[in-house]
Amino acid sequence: MITAITRNRLAGIVHLAHNAWSYVGLFLINTAAVLWLFVLPVYIREGAQHPYLSLFFIVALPMSFIGGFVLIPFGMWLRHRGEKRRGTYTGEFRALGWENREMRNIAVFVLAATGFNVLVGGYFSHAAVKYMDSPGFCGTTCHSMTPENTAYQDSPHRNVECVECHIGSGRGAYVEAKLSGVRQMFGELFDSYSRPIPTPVHQLRPAREICETCHWPQSFTGWRLHVLDRFALDEANTRTMTVLALHVGGGPAGGGIHGFHMDPGVSIEYRADPTRQRIPWVRYTTPEGEVTEFARADWDSTQAAGLERRTMDCLDCHTRPSHRFQVAGRALDGALARGDVDSTLPWIKRQGLEILRAGYETSQEAEERIPEALLDFYEQEYPELAESRRADIETSGAALLALHQRNVYPEMGIDWRTYPDNTGHSDFSGCFRCHDGGHRSADGTAIESNCRACHEILAQGEPEADVMRRFGIEPE
Repeated sequence: MITAITRNRLAGIVHLAHNAWSYVGLFLINTAAVLWLFVLPVYIREGAQHPYLSLFFIVALPMSFIGGFVLIPFGMWLRHRGEKRRGTYTGEFRALGWENREMRNIAVFVLAATGFNVLVGGYFSHAAVKYMDSPGFCGTTCHSMTPENTAYQDSPHRNVECVECHIGSGRGAYVEAKLSGVRQMFGELFDSYSRPIPTPVHQLRPAREICETCHWPQSFTGWRLHVLDRFALDEANTRTMTVLALHVGGGPAGGGIHGFHMDPGVSIEYRADPTRQRIPWVRYTTPEGEVTEFARADWDSTQAAGLERRTMDCLDCHTRPSHRFQVAGRALDGALARGDVDSTLPWIKRQGLEILRAGYETSQEAEERIPEALLDFYEQEYPELAESRRADIETSGAALLALHQRNVYPEMGIDWRTYPDNTGHSDFSGCFRCHDGGHRSADGTAIESNCRACHEILAQGEPEADVMRRFGIEPE
């Protein structure tokens, strides 16, 4: 049975809780409680599919709840101290009941807050789960990663959510991802993260758990046509094409690039430096279980301790499928082929390449100098053309700037060659990290470096019209 003393103490609590700080605390507790009820079914049903949901459910909501419990007594203490100082604190309070204005105000506030949170919580719980899985959350809210996010938005995988590749399924993968996230958070807060962000990502999930959920092995088959546009460093920017028939292989047909590396039963292990650009030792296991080791002439087993041992997967060749950065020449050739940069402007390939490769201390400097540098060149070398075709020159200058802004980030220490792309062997060592003729087995057999094992060259450096006619296509 509640005594008079107890009732007076409860009335004192209600009296002291009638302040702004305690009201904020009440609102936080109410919000956490209501959202917890809304999020709980989603967490039970889909928690494993939404890695960041656990962060919200286990961290954010409890922090709000605890914060509210701290603010309520803090506000009461402030009011008690203030009334003591003013001499208005008597220790006698109005009886609890609806006629008690302070109790009535608190009750109305809690009811209103509950109603508000119920109305908002139904939508918020669903929207929050979706947002925390979104690239917008990962690329802009959670991480400050403009280069990677920009490259992702310009990739074939822009509709694949970040968590699909960067966070595995199950609690173990979630815990590992969160521990890594804590380190990244401190790096962001104290501005101590690496510039540029190191590559490759050594903690990334195995490609068989990522890539092959969509690009399943049976689809790695057949031949693929690959056309490379090139523009010469001459006054006319002469355009040529190289056409390759890539023997992708794999799947039921076997053989080809994917077949030799990824067929069922095939296993390729290697030792590499942290960048995976130097591979001195390779072990190849056939589907029949035959094992062959290949090594460079300067390899000895004492080097193994300082090198990563890894089983080859998709990402060893397709290095950056969702965050690709181009080298300057390839990027400019693409812009010329698309017409973003006007190939009829004399020397535009040579001059554009020179401008793109010039060193700029900041992105702001590049933005100011790149378009201006192109216009200056034509004003000095071709003054009449600079006057008559000023709009084309300015449009091409803006396109050069866009190429630079897409691939180079001076503040992050990223230039045209920071991030290797090992697909092929034109811009980086790529295939030649192993297929260089220098990796030999104990009996002297070298890893095959025959070009035709991977592709047939149908045309090499031929004029555009000749290449197109070979395939029965008349140029416009």
